[in-house]
Amino acid sequence: MEKRQLSKNGPMVPVLGFGAWPIGGGMGNVDEKTAIATVQAAIEGGITLIDTAQYYRTSEEIVGKAIKGRRDNVFLATKVSFDYSKQGIMKAMEDSLRKLQVDYVDLYQIHGWNPKYPIEESMATMAELQRQGKTHYIGVSNFNKDQMQRALQTAWFHSNQPRYNMLDREIEGEDLPFAKETGIGILAHSPLAKGLLTGRYTPGHRFPPDDERSRSPRFQGETFTRYLAVAERLKKEIAQPRGVTLVQLAVAWTLRDPGVTVCLVGAKNPEQLVEHVGAQGWQLSEEDVTRIDEILLDTV
Repeated sequence: MEKRQLSKNGPMVPVLGFGAWPIGGGMGNVDEKTAIATVQAAIEGGITLIDTAQYYRTSEEIVGKAIKGRRDNVFLATKVSFDYSKQGIMKAMEDSLRKLQVDYVDLYQIHGWNPKYPIEESMATMAELQRQGKTHYIGVSNFNKDQMQRALQTAWFHSNQPRYNMLDREIEGEDLPFAKETGIGILAHSPLAKGLLTGRYTPGHRFPPDDERSRSPRFQGETFTRYLAVAERLKKEIAQPRGVTLVQLAVAWTLRDPGVTVCLVGAKNPEQLVEHVGAQGWQLSEEDVTRIDEILLDTV
């Protein structure tokens, strides 16, 4: 597995990380046995960075069971998701350690920006947890440039975890350049746009009520059909001629930028992970990247 350095002074981590939102049931039910097997298959395949969160339903408990006896082989990341006060962060950390059945995590992250909680207090608390050894590194998630800049005034953090894929490129304007300039690592989440870039769906597909996509406008009507048409062009015009799948193309695309440290890939069964592993170890050509941009400009 290819590795990159997480921030200018951080550890080497695999370029593929396991995003544990799907196994918690957020995108449809996954039975616990399958979920545990999926996490373990990820680790065995070299995807040893596991990212979960307080918000991810049963995900932390599942990850805890899956990594039992394998802790030393895992770079474990989780997030505080709701209450970013000092008391809230401290309690969330203790709850996460208990659910994960570990004494520390490798990376602890603030899940999102919430103006209700002063970022200075939140970051000072995160730094305190780091000094206590309950996390080795600290990070943020879904922060833009200005928010990262303000957080840095209180404490250095190693990473930001934004949404990034071929359909969602907002971070390219200011956020990604700022992270590169300051040496902050990027853990890109949602590289497949929640499934739009998998090639597995057809117009009219209906997601079950327990799947978050059943309530998303992107997965309804003409909008859904338009995105699927984009995915089909990317598959036929770029992926197939390269001998890769659309999933592998989408993941490799996020990793084309050296500013992206890790691409977080989700999976609901071990079989999906085999495809993910094939997305690293090779690079898109400049011609491929240019053609992808042309397709996206023409159709999105």
